[in-house]
Amino acid sequence: MDRRDSIKSFLIGSLAAPALLNGCAPEADTTNTDTGADNADNAASGNGHYGRTPEEKAYDEMLKSQTFFTDNEMTTIAILCDIILPASEEFGSATDAEVPAFIEFISKDITSHQLPLRGGISWLNHRSVKDFGVEFKDLSKEQQVTIIDEIAYPDPDADRQSAGVLFFDRMRNLTLTGYYTTEMGLQDLGYVGNRPNVWDGVPQNVLDKHGLAYEEEWLAKCVTPEQREAVAEWDEDGNLLN
Repeated sequence: MDRRDSIKSFLIGSLAAPALLNGCAPEADTTNTDTGADNADNAASGNGHYGRTPEEKAYDEMLKSQTFFTDNEMTTIAILCDIILPASEEFGSATDAEVPAFIEFISKDITSHQLPLRGGISWLNHRSVKDFGVEFKDLSKEQQVTIIDEIAYPDPDADRQSAGVLFFDRMRNLTLTGYYTTEMGLQDLGYVGNRPNVWDGVPQNVLDKHGLAYEEEWLAKCVTPEQREAVAEWDEDGNLLN
């Protein structure tokens, strides 16, 4: 099982996004949290079915107008995101799903993420300079993974978690949340959502037993499996049109 598959298994086993979102901000004010990297772009636009009040849209637009992470920090975040969730043969990586933009947005919305993430990036750079002489973003892929493996798979018998381990736990949770709440991530999981079941009416033998029968008009409107995904429409008098 590769890194991506193991993370997917972890995600499914922990009941997907709700558990991850709770893990991202255990004590934060979540009155205006959003899920999915694409929400950062759609927040103030009203595109699709975003479902925001005018006040919430204005708040999101205000957040989008601000910048928290520096360019160097965003580069490091992007590298970490793709180490955590690299591209597969069928689906793109975390950066393809714009997860770094999600992390930038959510860090402004839930400010309790700011200090741990910035401090964690600083820790990562300090460790990189100590071990290899350059910052994390300038390391080779092999050197980057060497450092990450130490904090991604820490010693379970250790008395306390290091700052690096705590930082990576937060980054991993945010990356999973950002990716698997996008269309790409849901497709990767194979999640199709709710789908209408096929219903072909009361069995004919039951109708016959009670001396009942469907009217042809209602058969055409209600017992039509091929139209089960169509949204019902009524006229002003409450009559079903389709």
